[in-house]
Amino acid sequence: MSRRTSIGSWAYTIGPYQSCPIDFDTVLTKLKALGFDGVELGGFPPHPNPGNPGGPNDNWPGAMPEKSQRAELKAKMAGMGLGFSGIAANLWGEKLINTEDQSKYIAEFKTNSGFCSDLGITGIRVDCVQPPTIHREIDYSTAMDRVVRTWQTCSDIAQDAGQYVTWEVEPGFAFNKPSDAVRIHDAVNRPNFGIQYDTCHGQMVAVVGARHEGGRETYPSQIDYIRMLKGRINHIHLIDSDNTCHKDAKGEDETSAHPPFGLGVLDFDQIMPELLAASNLSHDWWTIDLCFWPDAWSATERCKKYLDVLIAKYGNGAAQ
Repeated sequence: MSRRTSIGSWAYTIGPYQSCPIDFDTVLTKLKALGFDGVELGGFPPHPNPGNPGGPNDNWPGAMPEKSQRAELKAKMAGMGLGFSGIAANLWGEKLINTEDQSKYIAEFKTNSGFCSDLGITGIRVDCVQPPTIHREIDYSTAMDRVVRTWQTCSDIAQDAGQYVTWEVEPGFAFNKPSDAVRIHDAVNRPNFGIQYDTCHGQMVAVVGARHEGGRETYPSQIDYIRMLKGRINHIHLIDSDNTCHKDAKGEDETSAHPPFGLGVLDFDQIMPELLAASNLSHDWWTIDLCFWPDAWSATERCKKYLDVLIAKYGNGAAQ
C-alpha cells in the first residue's frame, strides 16, 4: 500500500496563528505546490466548518451550513486534485466528562458527521475535551463511563454514515496514560472506533508522562506503547518530539510541542516498522501535525520532504 500525504490545517489557525490565521485557499494552494495529496481539516473558524443550520454558528468565519456551499468546496478540492484525510471536529465547546448529559456533544458530533458526509470525509477525530485535571473532580469510573457511552453513540452515528472515529490521546486531555488508551478503546468496542497515533503525543504520554494525574505511567520507549496498541490504531500523525510541551498563556504545559522533523529526538527508523505492524488502517493517509509550532507555515516544505523520505522507506509496507 502506497501512501497519500496531508497536513493538519489547524497548524495555521490556532496557537501562534490565532491572531493571523492563514486562509484556507492559501493553504490549499501551498499544499498543492508542495506535492501534498490533501489536507486534514481543522473544522473550526476560520477554515471550513459545518456551522449550525439555523443556529448562532452560521455567521462564524468559514461556516458552511448549506449543502450547496459544501458541494462547492468539494468540487474545488477535486479540481485541485486534493482530498481530505480527515477532520478535527470542533467539539471543544461541549461538555463530555463534566456533565451527566452528553446530548449536546452528541448533537454536535452528528452535525460534524453530516458535514463530513457532504465533503466525502471518512475520518473524524475526537478527544476527551476536558483537561487531565478533571480527574481531581470526577472519579475515574464515572468519567470513563461518560466517555465510553458517548463515543459508542458517536461511533454508531459515524458507522451509519460510512465513517470511522479516531481518538487522539494526548497530554492536554483526560485519560492520557497508555493504559487509559487501551482500556477506553476496548470498552467502546466499536469496529469503526480506534486510536489516532501521533508520534509526538506518543512520546509525551508514554515516555515523558506529561500531565499524568495520580502518578506517571511511563516506558523506556514509545515502541512499548505502540505494541500495547496493536490492532487499535486507525489513523496516523507523524512529527518529531523534543520531550517538551507547548506552553499555554500562563506558561504552563498544555500539550505536545510538535517540532518539525529533525528538531527532536525521535528515531523514525525504529518507530515506523513498529507503527505499521501495530496499525489497522482502512485508508492510505499519513498526516503531518505541526500544531502550535510557531513557524509552521515555513516548516511545512521541510516536513513534506522528510515525509517523502519516510514514504520511500516504509510507505509500501503492510498496514496490518
